[in-house]
Amino acid sequence: MKTASIYDFKALSIEGEDIDFNQYKGQVLLIVNTASACGFTPQLKELQQLHQEFSAQGLRVLGFPCNQFGGQEPKGSQEIAQFCALNYGVEFMLMQKIDVNGDQAHPLFSWLKSQAPGLLSTEGIKWNFTKFLVGKTGHVIHRYAPQTSPLSIKGDIELALGLAQ
Repeated sequence: MKTASIYDFKALSIEGEDIDFNQYKGQVLLIVNTASACGFTPQLKELQQLHQEFSAQGLRVLGFPCNQFGGQEPKGSQEIAQFCALNYGVEFMLMQKIDVNGDQAHPLFSWLKSQAPGLLSTEGIKWNFTKFLVGKTGHVIHRYAPQTSPLSIKGDIELALGLAQ
């Protein structure tokens, strides 16, 4: 079966709950591979700011912890959730730790990478905090590099939500 949209996927929340992406129909998603010991970890605060500002308008921020880059996410699920909440006030959805590259890559990330290749059309994710903005129709709008500040894409989020022109 060829995957038509993000609504064809499922993933486990950090608490182990099965999340069917079908529940996000008509919403805008910002999907990020995260890590708690990365130089970009402070971006969790900005992701939380976006969540607070736009969740009522239909933005869903989804963080996927990943330990594939420099071993920067060695923690278990409970530790990750506590770290993110205590240090950055994270209230947005965190998922189970996954791989984003290689043979064990989560199917969602394999699809995201195929829909929005990176620099020079390479699909592989290069580091933590690569971001994918998915529109209300379930298709990828844009891929952002790890060093791109979440707050710097606020305009793109507003456009995707239909709040700006």
